[in-house]
Amino acid sequence: MTQIFAITKFFGALHLAAAIDAGVFDGHRRILLTADCADNPEIAPRLDETPGFDAVRTRFDAVVSYNELIHPYHPARWQAHDADQALIRRLLGEHLGLDREPPELIVESIHSHPARSLTRLFDDARVTVYSDGLMSYSPTRTTLPRQLSTRIERLVHMELVPGVEPLVLSEHDVESVLVPSEAFRRVVAEVAATADIDPPGEGPSALFVGQYLSAIDLLTEEEETEMSVRTVTACARAGYRSIAYKPHPAHSPAMTRTVREAAEAAGVRLRLLEGVLPVEAWFERAAPDLVVGCFSTSLSTADKIYGIPVATMGTELMLERLTPYENSNRMPVTIADVTMPRLLDSGEIQAPAIAPERYAEDLTPLVRAIGYCMQAAAYPHLREETAAYLREYEGDLLRHFKRKRIAALGLTAPGVRPIGHSLDVSVPRKLARRARSLLRARPS
Repeated sequence: MTQIFAITKFFGALHLAAAIDAGVFDGHRRILLTADCADNPEIAPRLDETPGFDAVRTRFDAVVSYNELIHPYHPARWQAHDADQALIRRLLGEHLGLDREPPELIVESIHSHPARSLTRLFDDARVTVYSDGLMSYSPTRTTLPRQLSTRIERLVHMELVPGVEPLVLSEHDVESVLVPSEAFRRVVAEVAATADIDPPGEGPSALFVGQYLSAIDLLTEEEETEMSVRTVTACARAGYRSIAYKPHPAHSPAMTRTVREAAEAAGVRLRLLEGVLPVEAWFERAAPDLVVGCFSTSLSTADKIYGIPVATMGTELMLERLTPYENSNRMPVTIADVTMPRLLDSGEIQAPAIAPERYAEDLTPLVRAIGYCMQAAAYPHLREETAAYLREYEGDLLRHFKRKRIAALGLTAPGVRPIGHSLDVSVPRKLARRARSLLRARPS
């Protein structure tokens, strides 16, 4: 049997290589399918040509560019028409050297476009989903068709939040498989050994990880730039004299320039970490004294896998801005907000609300309650425990829940009562939308 591993990021390649080394995947023929989903992938360096990628390549029998396979279409948008499915599957199978036996698909987020396209083309393939980071603790984003959900056998993930089980796909009784942190570190060490990584320099150093908050409309570019300036300035006030800045590829040159100017004004040395080499390679070879960001998964890998101190900045704004409530970023933001220290504008670092030894007792019920409120129809078995959790909730309710959401679900919490007709989560959303359309179309 052939196994097809699909990746869109270098981090995914590291994760899969570690899983292979740990024996998660047996010794079948392995094909790594690389998909670059950048807006203009034709002008960006290919993922498989990134420095250090050859260390990962050795785990696979072949590396194939998905972009080249479907050219001139974009991997984040292309999907074969129903009438062309059989033809494209045959052509793709011949190109990849597949035999008559269905392949096994190992894909990133099941909702990503490459994953959706591949699982539709190979509609008889067994499917394994590997975690794309903290997002795996979110509920499954949408209802999966039964023809797909029954084929998903495993969720492969690292233990980024010890003691807390990922919610994604749990409603389908998918087996959860852990990748040992030691295996991941060994793979990163191989990659880092081949890369040109400078030491951080003299004095306390921080590494600032940028995200793509404005690119996905969570903030405006001006707001994200302001948050980045605040982060650099706060690091300087905390005593860090050297700051390595890894901007997200979607960041504009203007944002990067403004961050550099803020560092100069604060009197600190700023090093720009360019390229797509995973930030974990810097953790391995040039361990900073602090890793800071908003809610990036790299904060969790720094903390839980490398033991490097971390701090967040801006989670309170993100929790306020995230819409709709079902936004899958809500769970990563929440986890960062309650489990990681907070960097204040003054440079002071504030202790997290939930300590690691309390994750199972305090974080698990919070994650499950938020997950239910995000996707109630998919997790009806969580209703009673969510209701009990909200009734006894102490603290700032609106930080992690919304009054209208709680009321619409027919739940109660301090200061919240159910509204008119509570949301009947047993009715499929499509039927509900269809019913509303019919009512609007009815003549008066």
